[in-house]
Amino acid sequence: MNDRVSVTQDLHARSAVRALVASQIREVANAGMGDSDILPFWFGEPDEVTPAYIRDAAVASIAAGETFYTQNFGIPELRAAIAGYVTRLHRPVAAGSVAVTSSGMNALMLAVEALVNPGDRVVCVTPLWPNLTEIPKILGAEFVRVGLQFGETGWKLDAARVLSALLPGTGAVMINSPNNPTGWTLEREVQGSILAHCRKHGIWIIADDVYERLYYCGDDCAPSFLDLADAADRIVSTNSFSKAWLMTGWRLGWIIAPTALMPDLGKLIEYNTSCASVFVQRAGVVAMSEGEPTVLHTLARFRVARDFLVAQLATIAGIEAASPPGAMYVFFRVQGVKDSLEFCKRLVREARLGLAPGSAFGPEGQGFVRWCFAASEERLLEGVRRLREFLARGSRS
Repeated sequence: MNDRVSVTQDLHARSAVRALVASQIREVANAGMGDSDILPFWFGEPDEVTPAYIRDAAVASIAAGETFYTQNFGIPELRAAIAGYVTRLHRPVAAGSVAVTSSGMNALMLAVEALVNPGDRVVCVTPLWPNLTEIPKILGAEFVRVGLQFGETGWKLDAARVLSALLPGTGAVMINSPNNPTGWTLEREVQGSILAHCRKHGIWIIADDVYERLYYCGDDCAPSFLDLADAADRIVSTNSFSKAWLMTGWRLGWIIAPTALMPDLGKLIEYNTSCASVFVQRAGVVAMSEGEPTVLHTLARFRVARDFLVAQLATIAGIEAASPPGAMYVFFRVQGVKDSLEFCKRLVREARLGLAPGSAFGPEGQGFVRWCFAASEERLLEGVRRLREFLARGSRS
């Protein structure tokens, strides 16, 4: 006899996870991935293969049998290399303040897990990469947007608005600068004001610095909170090898954090991924020690591509585009477009062109489109031709 009582069970994820917004970028890309006729500019990914000297380091590590677990915080050689790199760019940083992570995305997730409680108020400057905006929601935090404003000279932040949003009791502010998708970059003066305000109210600053080397205004890197802060400040900087070193698929990043935070970060690394793969870290060591020419090559190439794409878009009636000071995207408005997602889906179907919908980055992006310009001029020009012909047919939504 079966004594089992029939009860309808809820087999769904918890409510905070169900409430997450699915990536519209992926939604568009999934409609065209694998189709060789489509020109894809939807992801933030360089089109060049990782340089051979970096790949060779990983191959040599695998050949040497380095396929086992390693330290939670990363191999000592990579932690030291990252500390030296950050020290050269910003301020003295000890290897003990470095945590190696399994991607920049993993670094961001770990930082928020360490610092944000359910119900905490978390402020973000938007529009913003959706992977970043959804992290606080996963943990049950209150997410507050402070929107950038678009004008003839590009995207700007009203400093007074962000400071007024950082109320006493706010848990953290998350700032991605240079910004994905707009290329907006936080100015040093405003950076100092935010830091002083957060010091006063005990608010953590989580800085997503992944695009700091992709900065086109003459300095070695974009302004960073690490330039202004000292070791006692409530600042966590996250970064990645993906963009400047052409290593998107390697999934390797790092965190710079106060010494007091490191033991608890170590616990979170253990209970998330345990460690980054040793052979991937060996590639990271070589990227740090020998990779500056690659970074400079990438920067110079992207600068040319940025200028080329902005100039080409300016020749299309109904498009408003400004030259971004950083990152690897042009985030432009298309007059007459009310639904960015549907517009980009139609681009895939009808123009064989893959761009990212501005609405993927928040309500501030509705009517806008993101184009990753990390590509050759030939591919960019063909993409512009397809967009021009699509719009000439009156194809707006």
